[in-house]
Amino acid sequence: MQALYTAVLYFGTFLVIGWVGKLVLARWMARHGATLPEVKDQFGRSGRKERRFLLGFWYKD
Repeated sequence: MQALYTAVLYFGTFLVIGWVGKLVLARWMARHGATLPEVKDQFGRSGRKERRFLLGFWYKD
């Protein structure tokens, strides 16, 4: 039973940190009027689809 408590504490902490980070980032972007395409344009990313490799998977950006 202690292993279950440890797993919940361990994984739950990461889930809560990720959820809070997502909320903070969404509020900050909404306050400053930034959208994801605007942020990508600032980094010189064009609108074309590019194939990328992330965490063992290929995806189109």
